[in-house]
Amino acid sequence: MSNIQKLPLEDIMGERFGRYSKYIIQERALPDIRDGLKPVQRRILYSMNKDGNTFDKAYRKSAKSVGNVMGNFHPHGDSSIYEAMIRLSQDWKMGEPLIEMHGNNGSMDGDPPAAMRYTEARLSEISGFLLADIEKDTVTHAWNFDDTEKEPTVLPASFPNLLVNGSTGISAGYATDIPPHNLSEVIDATIYMIDHPTADVPKLMEFLPGPDFPTGGIIQGKAEIRKAYETGKGRIVVRSKVDIEQLKGGRESLIVSEIPYEINKATLVKKIDDVRVNSKVPGISEVRDESDREGLRIAIELKKEADSQLVLNYLLKNTDLQVNYNFNMVAIDNMTPQQVGILQILRAYIAHREEVIVKRSQFDLTKAEKRLHLVEGLIRMVSILDEVVALIRASENKADAKENLKISYQFSEEQAEAIVTLQLYRLTNTDIVTLQNEQADLKAKILELKAIINDERTLFNLMKRELREVKKKFSKARRSELQADVQTIEIEAHELIVEEETVVSVTRSGYIKRTSPRSFASSQISEIGKRDDDELLFFSNAKTTQHLLIFTNLGNVIYRPVHELSDIRWKDIGEHLSQSLSNFASSEKVIFVKIVDEFSGENFVVVTKNGQIKQVECAAFMPWRTYRSKSTAYAKLKGTEDEVVLIAPVEFADMMLISEHGYALRFNLDDVPILGAKAAGVKAMNLKDGDKIKAAFFVTTNSWYLLTQRAFIKRVRTEDIPATSRANRGLQVLRTLKTNNHTVFAAGLVYASDAALIAKEELDLFSAPLDTNNENEKQILEISTGDKSYEVVLTDLSLSERTSNGHPVSEDVTQVVSVKLK
Repeated sequence: MSNIQKLPLEDIMGERFGRYSKYIIQERALPDIRDGLKPVQRRILYSMNKDGNTFDKAYRKSAKSVGNVMGNFHPHGDSSIYEAMIRLSQDWKMGEPLIEMHGNNGSMDGDPPAAMRYTEARLSEISGFLLADIEKDTVTHAWNFDDTEKEPTVLPASFPNLLVNGSTGISAGYATDIPPHNLSEVIDATIYMIDHPTADVPKLMEFLPGPDFPTGGIIQGKAEIRKAYETGKGRIVVRSKVDIEQLKGGRESLIVSEIPYEINKATLVKKIDDVRVNSKVPGISEVRDESDREGLRIAIELKKEADSQLVLNYLLKNTDLQVNYNFNMVAIDNMTPQQVGILQILRAYIAHREEVIVKRSQFDLTKAEKRLHLVEGLIRMVSILDEVVALIRASENKADAKENLKISYQFSEEQAEAIVTLQLYRLTNTDIVTLQNEQADLKAKILELKAIINDERTLFNLMKRELREVKKKFSKARRSELQADVQTIEIEAHELIVEEETVVSVTRSGYIKRTSPRSFASSQISEIGKRDDDELLFFSNAKTTQHLLIFTNLGNVIYRPVHELSDIRWKDIGEHLSQSLSNFASSEKVIFVKIVDEFSGENFVVVTKNGQIKQVECAAFMPWRTYRSKSTAYAKLKGTEDEVVLIAPVEFADMMLISEHGYALRFNLDDVPILGAKAAGVKAMNLKDGDKIKAAFFVTTNSWYLLTQRAFIKRVRTEDIPATSRANRGLQVLRTLKTNNHTVFAAGLVYASDAALIAKEELDLFSAPLDTNNENEKQILEISTGDKSYEVVLTDLSLSERTSNGHPVSEDVTQVVSVKLK
């Protein structure tokens, strides 16, 4: 007969995981609301107490305690037991450590503890108050994992350990984060709750105003504490305690003496030092961890000119000197995980404690009544001592003597047993007095115990008295300072920038970087790191407090604060804009770069190939939210073939536009409106079909040149192009030929009779020398582009003469003979 069952996988997985989840929720990760302990912690304390490993005895090897816990109660790995044991001994994590340990039990720097074979441990004195009276049947016991002995399901807990030591844990679908509190304050709140069962949270907060972390610090947010105490959830700000110490020479130092709870000190010091190394805030000269046996101390030395408050604010905002602590108070109540506030925690504790005291009193009452019964029998026996002795001597054995005593003098079984086992030395007058005194004490004790059991007021008075004893013995001053309001930290971005001199460079393909003056000075300009097919478009001295605007041919502007540029050697290639920008096109080229101090007081003129023009204010390029990952438009292009011909600051009013078919238009920029960055603009030039603007420049000299696609150049007087208004066609400066027609390839100003500015890619068009017959009339122009100079050999570059119709004509263009790099 087959024992195979066919079941849906969903049912099997659900049932198995449900059982696993139930186990880890109830038996591993979450604390009990009554004693505040997880099962492994409870088992450690119970096992050590059972073995007599208490605070008044010598320390024992931790490995022995771990082995006993694992073998008797907790069938899991020894590492998990030892880790729980270590945490119970760490005074920077526990409000009141429950275990004392000799040896390395870790550190605030996250150092691991020594192996369990090296360390020694014992219960701390306060643990005795969690375990007190456990032998008096005060709590329920259950069989251990192999049914060989019983273990407690909860400890008697003479103080509310859940609030005093807090708890953290992650379970299936549940997590808990309960902060530690001050023992005295918790007990005061508990006593008030005993006297006033209907007390509300605001009243309890007069006694228990907030958490008290063992690492101290400053806690901000009274409203959030109240919310957490009411609902079990809330978020407070925990800030380090920092003092400003005066040093020699007018310098200051920030001294950190307390840090937030559960923050790794070594990691915190490293993060602060990273801020110094990366110059994220100006003024830090050195960071040192000066902690010793006297206590925690982190020294942050500042430079003489540093603003100590600015540095402190930055560190509070950007490091773990200040953190948010999230209350998530989840505990097991009646075998069920519950989100609890302090009312539920204290009520559950008081109910548990009431049950413990009643059971303890019942245990003590039973024991006292049994003893009183025996004492009364012994006292009556003394009054008839001679008869009793004679009767015992006449008996055959112990059993016969007991029966004779019961029959002859009506002693009970217990009294008869006590009489026959009585030692002869006890039969003195002194011991009779002792028995009489003991009888009186037992009667008083029985009355007291019955009062505790039967009178709730007496019971609660005893509970309060025991709580006060714990407070008197273990009370400590509050370590964490409480502040009602959360202080908002506001830092102006410009305050964080360290002002340094640097050199900024941008290539036409979009490689950017900043270089230290030292690296720049030790190199030639021509040694800049770049691709072979790229060219240096812009380089300039700058300060890290300035801003970089990069304009591309596709109408996009890229903003970068100079201090955010990567500091790269002059001979290295730099970072490409596409590494950080998600919308940088493969065909996009940089055409203009500008360094600005502020975004005001300057306008830019924008001219596009398809004939649009506008002015745009510099303020339109102020940093936008996503500037690190996206460029923004400064011109709206028309069609996929359109691109920006000119983007430049408005320094002059007279503008010249040259079209590809040889038309020149001159007008005043007063006719051009100031529009938004994303506007298309207005018509700049009335272009014929198929024509497009090839060049645009401010008119500042008395002549300008144009270069044709056939490698011819001509020079034109500026005054020959009269100023009109925008949106006209302009004057023709190249006559149309029937064959092999000239078109404008480039145009620009002639700054002197022997010099002109022509961009490098324009010169690359003419790679081979051209012959000329006019050797005597050659003229040499020196043309500079960025870091390079070119020598352009031309025939006579005379000014164009007017023809009869008044237009400059193409017969006067001058052939380019050769172009070479100097």
